[in-house]
Amino acid sequence: MKETKSSGSLAARAFELLHDKLIFLEIAPGEPLNETQLGLELEVGRTPLREALKRLETERLVATFPRRGTFATPVDITVLSEISEVREVLEPLAVRLAAKRLDHRSRGELKDLKDQLDTATPGGSSDPQDALRWDSTIHRALYCAAGNAHLEATLNRYGNLATRIWCLAATRNPTPVEHIATHSQLLDAVLNGRGEDAAEIMREHVGEFEQHMREVL
Repeated sequence: MKETKSSGSLAARAFELLHDKLIFLEIAPGEPLNETQLGLELEVGRTPLREALKRLETERLVATFPRRGTFATPVDITVLSEISEVREVLEPLAVRLAAKRLDHRSRGELKDLKDQLDTATPGGSSDPQDALRWDSTIHRALYCAAGNAHLEATLNRYGNLATRIWCLAATRNPTPVEHIATHSQLLDAVLNGRGEDAAEIMREHVGEFEQHMREVL
């Protein structure tokens, strides 16, 4: 039992580390994943690493081919419309629920994020990756605050695919500062229980994201 738990813990650790590298394109789309090299880098054995890769495959971040190996999936911008259709419905629902269900832990986390946003340097960092990570962190916190594990898992999956498209776009054109600034208004609405306001802000936020991606890509 102890050995199984240890293997599961290592698999979870490998999953989290590879997950972010794939989402933020630190592992390039189409790049092969060498299991031996990854095992050494992550300090995990073959079994937990393969468990992690199977989880990543269910999230469409890697693909495994017989006799060829495992590769980071391409960034498919043709699915942007489909991703946006899901997000435009479910993300407003998530923040509406969050505004009603905030517990002490989630309230503290969202307030800390808002305080950090409000005291950040105007214009933000010159590193596009900072904006991408800010956006991802805030969205994940809001999904969690909704208090619905199935909704959270679904939105994390689609949000991750959207972030990969955004990372590709960021190499060509920085993200508008206004897109990140919207998060402060969104967090304020959720923290003050204004669910309908939060839902409308989020709906516009997701729509503007799709429009910007189309202009850039």
